[in-house]
Amino acid sequence: MEKPYYITTPIYYVNDVPHIGHAYTSLACDVMARFKRLDGYDVMFLTGTDEHGQKVEKSAAAAGIDPQAFTDKVSQNFRELVKALNVSNSDFIRTTEQRHKEACQVLWNELLKRGEIYLGKYAGWYAVRDEAYYGEDELTTTPTGKKIAPSGAECEWVEEPSYFFKLSAWGDRLLKFYDEHPDFILPTSRRNEVISFVKSGMRDLSVSRTALTWGVAVPNEPKHVMYVWLDALTNYLTGVGYPDTNAESYKKYWPADLHMVGKDILRFHAVYWPAFLMAADLPVPKRVFAHGWWTNEGQKISKSVGNVIDPYELLKTYGLDQTRYFLMREVPFGNDGDFSRTTMMRRINSELANDLGNLAQRSLSMIGKNCGAKVPNCGAFTDADNALLGKAQALLGQVRGELDVQAFHKALDHLWLVIGDANRYVDEQAPWALKKTDTARMETVLYVLAETIRYLAILIQPFMPNAMNKMLDQLAVPADERDFTHLTKEYALKPGTPLPAPEGIFPRYVEPESLAT
Repeated sequence: MEKPYYITTPIYYVNDVPHIGHAYTSLACDVMARFKRLDGYDVMFLTGTDEHGQKVEKSAAAAGIDPQAFTDKVSQNFRELVKALNVSNSDFIRTTEQRHKEACQVLWNELLKRGEIYLGKYAGWYAVRDEAYYGEDELTTTPTGKKIAPSGAECEWVEEPSYFFKLSAWGDRLLKFYDEHPDFILPTSRRNEVISFVKSGMRDLSVSRTALTWGVAVPNEPKHVMYVWLDALTNYLTGVGYPDTNAESYKKYWPADLHMVGKDILRFHAVYWPAFLMAADLPVPKRVFAHGWWTNEGQKISKSVGNVIDPYELLKTYGLDQTRYFLMREVPFGNDGDFSRTTMMRRINSELANDLGNLAQRSLSMIGKNCGAKVPNCGAFTDADNALLGKAQALLGQVRGELDVQAFHKALDHLWLVIGDANRYVDEQAPWALKKTDTARMETVLYVLAETIRYLAILIQPFMPNAMNKMLDQLAVPADERDFTHLTKEYALKPGTPLPAPEGIFPRYVEPESLAT
């Protein structure tokens, strides 16, 4: 039986166009999903859009259209983005779907029945941009008297009837949960932030609004709509069939294995969400991973500055798999990172074109010219041969270990160390010289290289699926022998197998003069 694995992106808020942050989270989840599938897991991968709340209501009004028509249009932008990025999601959820509204209302009624929700009155600070409530002690005051949230969003004073969730009662239970599940929040620095927040004391959370109408209706309360975060977080349950807890998909995939989020929404996922679930007597997800933010050439990204990074421009300028590689390689995952054209160009030309691309191109070209365009014969392996093959064979365990804690950059480090070893092996063994003195040894060397490239290409697939499939095509590896169960000697390349003419996979990137200036 395949082991289930459930991974989610946050659902993206539809009051804006997709940017590099959306692409980054989606790609990280896609790498995890593809890796787990290749590693024998039955993967459920959910993404989608968050379509309710005051920001959406205001954006729709500003555009002069109905909120549903507005969300229909903007949600499609995010659906097209995951397609452009070659993201392999299983489902795309919208919070305006009927299945989701029903899930929210069932969860609400469960919390109400258990005495976790009560009716009161909210008076306090609210940031529309964040769709979040803030305490006075969290705010700063500008010289003009405006109240600013830690995120930089301006807050407004709100007073309205509201239902409250008894969050204050869950502090000790949350701390106990974090203690018993030390890997629930990663990276560790973010875990420490959350624990500090919970230890500081929590207030009950307003979970309904009467100042707007665009949201999921509170059952039997026509003037109230649900707080957008209670609505949004429930999508993770909706995606696997809740409220039908007997559904095969729910029983198979819940609790989720990994919620991937940006660091700005960690509190909602690591504090509010587990409290809601525990209060409803539902299992809590196994992990929330909060990644960092990107800057652009060292400068904070801002629409007002005009330096927002358009993911479509990255794909058009640098290529799909090149962009996927850069975003997963450049930054220790969990830290903030800086996008730089110079660094992007260096990684493409040095690591993709020179290191991996040249290794494959020169090895396969020599095979094509000197071995009749067939997988070479191989004789007895030398210590040098066994050393390189041993390093390739050890990669699966190393990469698996890094991805188990979402260390994408470290997984790629392991892979590129072997690529470096393979390039040094070519130089040391000099098969072009062996051609003149020992053709049998030449073929063994070329076989070792081809087999090493097979290991590398299979393992790099989650990061660069299109490019690695082309590389595996050039090795004549059957389509059904590209998962990790085939990373064994049993499935090694068969001498004499015909090979197609090799083609370069990673062209060098030359920056246009218009960009260079």
